[in-house]
Amino acid sequence: MIRHIVMFRFRENNAENAALAREKALRLPDTISQIRHFEAVVNAPSADKTNYDFALIADFETQEDLDAYQVHPDHKAFGAFIGTVRAEGGRACIDYEF
Repeated sequence: MIRHIVMFRFRENNAENAALAREKALRLPDTISQIRHFEAVVNAPSADKTNYDFALIADFETQEDLDAYQVHPDHKAFGAFIGTVRAEGGRACIDYEF
């Protein structure tokens, strides 16, 4: 299994952008069959403000499934949206086997 974790910082309206990003992200498992497990999470209001604002956690059976997810049109559309609200340099990602 491959776990894909990606975190974002938003330029402004963190709570509003995070809520909208979460709403859009939660639709991805409905159309991308390679996703085995999926979470879209928002940084807790009481958490350190230097934390990232939003994260996606997705599990895939194989690297090929993750690769298919990356180029899926719905994932590309989500990425285009994130690009409009993400802060400069506001992305971190890790993919690991477990």
